[in-house]
Amino acid sequence: MDGRWLEVGDGVLARRYAELDLTVGLVLGAERALVVDTRGDARQGAELAAAVRAVTTLPLTVAITHAHFDHCFGTAAFAPAPVHALPRCREVLAATAAAQRRQWAAYYRDRGDAGTADALAATEPALPGTDAPATLDLGGRSADLLHLGRGHTDHDLVVAVPDAGVVFAGDLVEQGAPPDMGDAIVPEWPATLDALLALDPHTVVPGHGDPVDPGFVAAQRAELAEVAALHAAVANGSLSATEAAGRSPYPGVPWPEHP
Repeated sequence: MDGRWLEVGDGVLARRYAELDLTVGLVLGAERALVVDTRGDARQGAELAAAVRAVTTLPLTVAITHAHFDHCFGTAAFAPAPVHALPRCREVLAATAAAQRRQWAAYYRDRGDAGTADALAATEPALPGTDAPATLDLGGRSADLLHLGRGHTDHDLVVAVPDAGVVFAGDLVEQGAPPDMGDAIVPEWPATLDALLALDPHTVVPGHGDPVDPGFVAAQRAELAEVAALHAAVANGSLSATEAAGRSPYPGVPWPEHP
């Protein structure tokens, strides 16, 4: 069965999935537990909820890193747990859920995965109910819910667990594949990763791929700075988009359209 837990810190777990190479998280306190992201449809969310319940019976709280379907369409499985996200995340999810559902259901159907396509097509994602507080008290430990800046989207949330030295980065960091720039704010992404590194984490959990160390994040930050410089050159007319894409450290990744 797809899905396996990795211990990335004392009482801090990452759950890895082959599907989309997705990684979600679980932080255990003495009084409650925090789930970081909820997978991509109602069926997947139910699987994750059952996997969480196999680990802990603590009351749950949910944090959503951003509004892309694979990170938040499974949220309803965790009701009635409070669900925290940035206000902009709620706005984007409400505005784009139908289009994301159509696009990705078609993607899975074209791949011959009718089960996932049908599950996604039938999912009405639950919207986050409360704005993310700066800190969640889990009992004996805290988790910080931080907007360090824009990058992968205009509403990226990271979850830091200071006593464990772990940061859940969402898709601000990706391991195993180039960063996805479809909704990116490219000029600001490197500075956002600088702010993430300033948290001095021991382990960074990306939204896709295996947990990484700060050196990996610094290297990806340098690559994104190259993309940002190329993006600026296109904006000022010194390079064409085609020329910039040819010089990008991520060949084959669609050139970002956003400013």
